[in-house]
Amino acid sequence: MIEVQPNELLCKATALSLGNWIVQQGLEGTDQETLLKGYCEQLVAFGVPLVRLHVAQRAFHPQFGGIGFDWTRADGVSHEHYEHTDQPVQGWLQSPFYHMLESQKTQMRERLDAPGYSSRFPLLNDLRDLGATEYFASSVLFEKDDAEVPTNPDQPPEGILISWTSDGANGFSDSDVALLLELLPELGLALKSASNRQMAKDLMRVYLGRDAGARVLSGEFRRGSLRTINATIWYFDLSGFTHLTELTSGPVLVDMLNEYLGLAVAAVHANGGNVLKFMGDGIMAMFGQEDTAEAGLAALRAGVELRSGLEKMNVARLEQDLPVTDFTLAIHAGEILYGNIGAENRLDFTVIGPAVNLTARLAGMHKALGQRVVVSKAIFDATQGGEFDLVSLGRYMVRGVADPQTLFTIYEGAKNSPQPPEALGIS
Repeated sequence: MIEVQPNELLCKATALSLGNWIVQQGLEGTDQETLLKGYCEQLVAFGVPLVRLHVAQRAFHPQFGGIGFDWTRADGVSHEHYEHTDQPVQGWLQSPFYHMLESQKTQMRERLDAPGYSSRFPLLNDLRDLGATEYFASSVLFEKDDAEVPTNPDQPPEGILISWTSDGANGFSDSDVALLLELLPELGLALKSASNRQMAKDLMRVYLGRDAGARVLSGEFRRGSLRTINATIWYFDLSGFTHLTELTSGPVLVDMLNEYLGLAVAAVHANGGNVLKFMGDGIMAMFGQEDTAEAGLAALRAGVELRSGLEKMNVARLEQDLPVTDFTLAIHAGEILYGNIGAENRLDFTVIGPAVNLTARLAGMHKALGQRVVVSKAIFDATQGGEFDLVSLGRYMVRGVADPQTLFTIYEGAKNSPQPPEALGIS
């Protein structure tokens, strides 16, 4: 009969208890930071001499290629996003994780406190100087590994790379390492569940907008599920962009479009608005604050910030001999239908209604009115007494609208007013 040692029984009981806890966190949708904090604190409570944990994971995000989580006994959990780069950064090339991927290793264990110890990895030397005694790393793949295809460390497969650092007098014991490895599948699965949820939030926010993305994730995804709300509609468009496409090379044109649209999106978000959709070189956004005056003022504020920012951008672009353009903006408020419209297998979360139609009509009147910004009387009425001077442009018949419309523009005064387009050489 094989006798089971007490420390082995304790290790198995610890693994079962902590493993069940990790699985429960995954089922409850606990985020990565909370999960890792609890995991590390329980390891320490069970006697594992853990001083630092690091987790690296790919991110599905247009701006970030990966995300790293750090836990230390002194400071708790923090995280860092790694931006997409054309060339790998030096810190990554000199890291133990890069070495593991490049050499096709799934584990790495190294004592740091031996007399005269010096590692090829700068990170491990730094950890040694801080009092660390042992470093252990492993990986968990979230996709089936093809042994015949070498791993590209610059394009790693989906999964996690994880390291544990000890400051115990004897580093990690073999039973400590056995416990870490036994819990790794549960930890990997819980982190995958949390990252998938975060990935869905990020992609929904990026492709649908902050508010629409959150609504879809909360269950508003049935065709025809619409709600009636009062909102301010913001219709932005670049001037003369079609002509520029005939004169500008593709890469320069795309960079230019991204720079201008990025400026407009930043102005919308900074003032509490939501971008509903991109329409070629234009943007439709919504300010849905419950108070109509607050929504109108936010939209006007975004317009003024955009006008000022675009002026500065054009000056900088001209100094770099880059093409420049101008913009038009229409702002109107009213009742809209907000929700899912389309086919059973292809939906769009958008807005419809007479207020949306009128905003689009106003966007076509800038040339006739000689103004970049056109504001409806609904905005004027809602924001009277606010910080903006809205100047009447007169009454006009608008195509597709039965009643004449009194239109306005934003006047900032000669001192603060941006230069006219002609001063920048824009026609």
